[in-house]
Amino acid sequence: MTPPSPPGSPLQRVWQRLADWQPDRHSLWMRLAVALVITLLAAWMRVALAPAESGGRFITLSLAAAISALYGGFRVGMFSTVLGMLMINFMLVKPYFSFAFENPVEAFWLNLWHLLTQLVVVGAIALMQRQNRHLREATVLIQQGKQQLEDTFEQGATGMTHSHLNGEWIRINQTYCDIFGYTKDEMLKMHFRDFTHPDDLEVDLAQFHRALNDEIHHYSFEKRYIHKLGHVVWAYLTISLVRKATGEADYVIAVVQDISALKNAEQALRTSEHLLRQAHELAGLASWQADVAARRFTTLSGSHEILGLPQADFTDAELLALTHPEDRPQVLRLWALAVQGKAEYDIEYRLQFDDEWRWFTVRAEFERDAQGRAVRALGVTRDVTERKRNEMEIQQLNASLEQRIDGRTRALKAAYDELESYSYAVAHDLRSPLRIINGFAQALREDNPRLDEGSQSHLARIMGASKKMGELIDGLLTLSQFSRGDLQRKPVNISSIATRLLEEFASADPQRDVRWEIESDLTVMADPPLVEALMQNLLNNAWKYTAKTPQALIRVHAQEVQGQMRFCVSDNGAGFDMARANKLFQPFQRLHMPHEFAGLGIGLATSLRIVQRHGGSMSASGEPGKGAMFCFSLYAPLSA
Repeated sequence: MTPPSPPGSPLQRVWQRLADWQPDRHSLWMRLAVALVITLLAAWMRVALAPAESGGRFITLSLAAAISALYGGFRVGMFSTVLGMLMINFMLVKPYFSFAFENPVEAFWLNLWHLLTQLVVVGAIALMQRQNRHLREATVLIQQGKQQLEDTFEQGATGMTHSHLNGEWIRINQTYCDIFGYTKDEMLKMHFRDFTHPDDLEVDLAQFHRALNDEIHHYSFEKRYIHKLGHVVWAYLTISLVRKATGEADYVIAVVQDISALKNAEQALRTSEHLLRQAHELAGLASWQADVAARRFTTLSGSHEILGLPQADFTDAELLALTHPEDRPQVLRLWALAVQGKAEYDIEYRLQFDDEWRWFTVRAEFERDAQGRAVRALGVTRDVTERKRNEMEIQQLNASLEQRIDGRTRALKAAYDELESYSYAVAHDLRSPLRIINGFAQALREDNPRLDEGSQSHLARIMGASKKMGELIDGLLTLSQFSRGDLQRKPVNISSIATRLLEEFASADPQRDVRWEIESDLTVMADPPLVEALMQNLLNNAWKYTAKTPQALIRVHAQEVQGQMRFCVSDNGAGFDMARANKLFQPFQRLHMPHEFAGLGIGLATSLRIVQRHGGSMSASGEPGKGAMFCFSLYAPLSA
């Protein structure tokens, strides 16, 4: 017997090619042509090498038919057989193309026997090729299945291991190693006890012994492991024993799924529930749900204890029986509307517990089905009895305070009248020296008509300043009377006032290079003299605080905020620190040093009082070195 050729030898490769040969890969006509060539070649070799009369004519062409069958399959093999029989009978013996047998009976049996033999041989070859093809396909399927099992094991999202009964590893997939932070080489040198949490090892071993004794076929439980970095890893472990045909345990399959995230979520949920319960307790809230169809109300998480309710479940009839008679119609009406989706259920009413009427505020939202029908309500209830009692006490205090306030108002009116008289007296005392200064300046001008132009200018400035001082005194007196007198509201063109004032500033200070932008047609219903004073203060500040700015810009514009028009004066001057903005509108409080910018600190306080007298509001914003903006409104409704 010839020993098998070693893998990779020429004979082995030829045999492998023959075994893997698939006739159907080539067309039928090509296979028939090859069979024709092989048969003709065999016939030629038979004639050339030995006389046809020497016998064995069928043997040579039988070999050709077998080779043709190997190459082309059953039909090609039989084609070669029939062609060979024609050549045997008519071409191999001279004279050619004449019948080679003298005895027709002999010729019949020889050809029949040859045909049957070839049927068997060619059929056997075709059957072998078919079985070989099926075997090859089965082998491919087995290899694919094996590869899929390998891929399932190695690339699965869960950790998988095969191990001996003593715990030694047979194989481990990469996911198993990744769950616990070890490399595969490190893991193969360890035992599962080495990274099992000590508190879970005993439970695991007890279950394993039960499976080993055939008490259970497999077991699963949540188990803790120790990660390579030291933290705990929660996993869901499933252990199965594989047994031999004799029933003896062979090896262990372990499947591990990392559930650390799930455990963390459960812990977070427990913490959230605990914090929610604490919040309910601190806020005095009870959460509940209601089955709309069953008309049953159930408090959640024992929150009825927070409110001191006698039980956790109530029917609607029980709740109505506990509801104050005066509140029942309102409760029924609003609940019906809320169930229909026509109103929100947000109500305060009284319930009686332990012979005491207590106030509760109740709010609910509804879950609805596909048709929009309410199926469940989720709500919260809060005991507001203490608040209601406080409100009642406040109402009683308000009633008594009205009397006390009336008395205080009369006293304040008397004090205000006295203060007004004092203001007039002081104003009179201030006007006297001003009149003297103005009178002497006028006398100097009349008595000395030959004074030079500079002296005349000085006298004019003295008289103008005294006149301005008188106007300022009059304005302060008028401001002190705002709280009593009525405002004379008329249409006021803020744009015109701003333009005129800025032109006056530019004429008085011609060396300044100041550019201004004034939005046109800014009008408001307000008291004209007060608006004049307001704009005088704001624009004067803008002019003053841009004195050190090379390209000064003053803007007067309007902006709409929540449906109300606000007028703004902005500049790009010295600005201010918003951290100190609370001092802006306080009398005699200034945010800059006197040597930087002159002033008394009364302008913005006066402006704020004018705005408030109109029932409006005023705001300021700024940034050091980048300017400031003051915005005000004048036509908000006045307080009654």
